[in-house]
Amino acid sequence: MATTDEQEQRRRRLAAWRGSSRVLARMGADGTLGERLAALAADASSVHDPEDWTDVYGGGVVADLERRAAGVLGTEAAAFFPTGTMAQQVALRCWAGRTGDATVALHPLSHPELHEGGALGSVSGLRTVHPTSAPRLPSAEEVREFPEPFGTLMLELPLRDAGFVLPSWEELTAVVEAARERDAVVHFDGARLWECGPHFGRELPEIVALADSVYVSFYKSLDGLSGAVLAGPSVLVEEARVWRHRYGGQVFQQYPAALSALLGLERELPRLPSYVAHAKVVAGALAEGFAEAGVPWFRVRPEPPHTHQFQVWLPYGTEVLDEASLLQAEESGVTLFRRWFPGAAGGGLPPGVSFTEVTVAADGLEWTADDVRKAVGAFVGYLA
Repeated sequence: MATTDEQEQRRRRLAAWRGSSRVLARMGADGTLGERLAALAADASSVHDPEDWTDVYGGGVVADLERRAAGVLGTEAAAFFPTGTMAQQVALRCWAGRTGDATVALHPLSHPELHEGGALGSVSGLRTVHPTSAPRLPSAEEVREFPEPFGTLMLELPLRDAGFVLPSWEELTAVVEAARERDAVVHFDGARLWECGPHFGRELPEIVALADSVYVSFYKSLDGLSGAVLAGPSVLVEEARVWRHRYGGQVFQQYPAALSALLGLERELPRLPSYVAHAKVVAGALAEGFAEAGVPWFRVRPEPPHTHQFQVWLPYGTEVLDEASLLQAEESGVTLFRRWFPGAAGGGLPPGVSFTEVTVAADGLEWTADDVRKAVGAFVGYLA
């Protein structure tokens, strides 16, 4: 439970971010209940008939979203889940039953290993192994020569906790081929797959076709309220629906989440390539700004970014950096950085270094490189 001080700090952050006239990305989750409900009510009719009945344990707008997602991804079917954690639990459990091997090969920085409390083992009885610990996805050679058998290779695209990094298209296809040589199936953790197309130079269906199944999120890149889909062959998706019920994911009504997801597919998905392109401008200007400001050490990772998100590393404590970021937002109306975090073990950060995640979205398109450099100079002034 959050303490009073933590609650006050959160209110201060939200007030500073909402009050800023210049931001690199406006986050829907920063809005009030009234704002989000009003926006959904105003926009929902553009993606679904408002006279349709609400969903009851699926159907209606939820089924519409499943069909639309499968079409966008190029898969036979898709099933809506309340969370991505549940969707991947179910996917990997289904594949373990089909392959007869409960071992999943994945990266130690992947979401199930860092952010799900050991759920793969505790809830689903799966065992995980790591073909590499380097802050990147495994290579084909590492997958091919890994000494232990595994039934499923899970690849997180992009690998968020390593800096939203992606392999090249050639590296990705080689890794998938190496897994196939071992008779393993391939599952993509595609929470942020939506914005990977520009890096690979491929459309979503071609990327998804490499894998046996994929999960995608609606509340991250597409700014939906919540929810995800698991997509793949119809036979897998139908089995996943059974497990979804067993895991408690057969929610009575989900139309607000489904409507917001349809809006994300309609509005945000087509804009993601422009965000990815401008993130490269922003990242380059950040590096130039830190150099011009005389900061002795910093990193922008990766440079250039692979998606519209990337990390910035600075050799200061998180409290110092958080306060500088907030003061800049409060006093100048410019939110350059949001929150800072200590480096996670295995992420490649040296001791004493903190990092932040930078997202470039619609509001960020208004920033020129010079705007970014000036904002960096002002931010460094708050560190003095």
